[in-house]
Amino acid sequence: MKQVFLCAALLGLAACAQAQTTSNNSLPVAPIAATAASTDSAPLVAAEIAPASPNTSAFSLAAAPDPEPASGDQRPSVYGVLKTYNWQATAGYTFFRFYIVPHVTDNMNGLNLGLVYYPGGHWIGAEGEFIGAWGSSFFGQTSKYVQGMGGPRFRWAAPRGLEIWGHGLVGGANFLPRTVFGNQGAFAYEVGGGVDLNVHQKRWSYRVSANLVGTRFFSTYQYSPNVSAGIVFKF
Repeated sequence: MKQVFLCAALLGLAACAQAQTTSNNSLPVAPIAATAASTDSAPLVAAEIAPASPNTSAFSLAAAPDPEPASGDQRPSVYGVLKTYNWQATAGYTFFRFYIVPHVTDNMNGLNLGLVYYPGGHWIGAEGEFIGAWGSSFFGQTSKYVQGMGGPRFRWAAPRGLEIWGHGLVGGANFLPRTVFGNQGAFAYEVGGGVDLNVHQKRWSYRVSANLVGTRFFSTYQYSPNVSAGIVFKF
């Protein structure tokens, strides 16, 4: 009987010791784990709830912009695409109605040559012009008229590729054949203008002009109209 009680007492003591050991090993784990969990998760939570800057957008957070290129890597700017030519050479047909003396006229056809220089491509330039014309008949002979002049020219840009211009030229003229009315050479001047039609803003254009030519042949004044049409080459 004593042995039974002794065995029961030993079993009770062993059960108490086991229970105490289990309780001592399990209690400190929770606070340490909780502390570690709170310590590790605190920065994550702070990062997740940290307010964004007022100037920060969702797009800027998703993808940061590329840095600006250095000044040496910047591409040069493109300026003009149309080239301005300083020189213009023209050649074409001219009709000249020459009033020789009152009640005597001569209708002439000929060639018109000209050269214009615009310094720096500006609106004012210097012009030189040559006209050679031939008449059908004058006192039974073929008449010839030659004119060379120079002076300023002014131009204005117009819509649809048009260039309007005006000029005032002075120079000299010569008329053949010799007549009983007087000398063959005379002072001459010309005033008028015209229009250039540019062809797709290229080097070539078409020109028409109308002028009034003043001369002093045979001790009197002549005011003769002149109409020309031709082509212009720019360079």
